[in-house]
Amino acid sequence: MAEEKQEQGTNPSQEQPNVPLPRNYKQALETNTPTKTSWPELVGVTAEEAETKIKEEMSDVQIQVVPHDSFVTADYNPKRVRLYVDESNKVTRTPSIG
Repeated sequence: MAEEKQEQGTNPSQEQPNVPLPRNYKQALETNTPTKTSWPELVGVTAEEAETKIKEEMSDVQIQVVPHDSFVTADYNPKRVRLYVDESNKVTRTPSIG
């Protein structure tokens, strides 16, 4: 009887989440990577429209609007999207993560 009480105290209920384990390496990686890394459909729209669209899909990224002929650093940042714009504030290059 003492053993029964001891077993009850040391065995908390072990509930398993309903999330299945990934079946392969690719599936494991896909859970941590964004589904989209570039937005070619935004070339030609205004910076404001592009920023709104990107924020709808990835709310945690930082958007940087880069004017024509500006210099930028060459570092990679997975939480940044740069919008290269012309004089009329329209996107000239495909926005992408980095």
